[in-house]
Amino acid sequence: MLNLPKSTEFDKKIPKQKFYDKIEISPEVKRALVEQIKEIRWVNKLSPDTLNLQPGTKVTELEVFLIQLKESELDERVLRQIDRELPYHLLFLLEYEEQYKAVIGYKEAAEAGTAAFKVNRYYATEWCSEAELRLELCGLDIDAVYEGYVRQIAGAALTGTRGSDLRESVENAAQQEKLERQLAALDAKIRKEKQPKKKFELVQERKRLQEQG
Repeated sequence: MLNLPKSTEFDKKIPKQKFYDKIEISPEVKRALVEQIKEIRWVNKLSPDTLNLQPGTKVTELEVFLIQLKESELDERVLRQIDRELPYHLLFLLEYEEQYKAVIGYKEAAEAGTAAFKVNRYYATEWCSEAELRLELCGLDIDAVYEGYVRQIAGAALTGTRGSDLRESVENAAQQEKLERQLAALDAKIRKEKQPKKKFELVQERKRLQEQG
């Protein structure tokens, strides 16, 4: 799948209890951890120590976690819980009945001078076979490697060119998604509106909104 060098191999099992025994989480997230996940393995560690790469300014290490599932769906709040607990950037490989999916979050420092991180949103591939899931390791430093994986997994979901700033691309994509939701909501109102004058006003509102986007 990732075709990573042997020097990056870690292969350490992580007990699920690590993410809920000593910390306060909601009953729903704990239930999802227990009922949806079979096993979590830390399979690779990408860093200047394991790869011939320069350190990043935003990303110090990129860890690869393989999560074996009991069912095909995983509550996204579980990934957020794991991401919150670990001060590294993470690439998740989900496995279910010999099918695989790559998931990665756009993760950045929450505040300057703190070790806390926040994940703005997650991107995921479709379920596919191990042979079909191909992600390339590219870049001269860990920042570039992380950005490469985000862009490969997000695909068309990210707007902007490959050469543009990743954060800007993520923000542009979020704005576009918001616009599409607003347009869809207006379309529904237009279809339901019976009064010609009100319908005309909604159509004009939609045009203005589309021009702003």
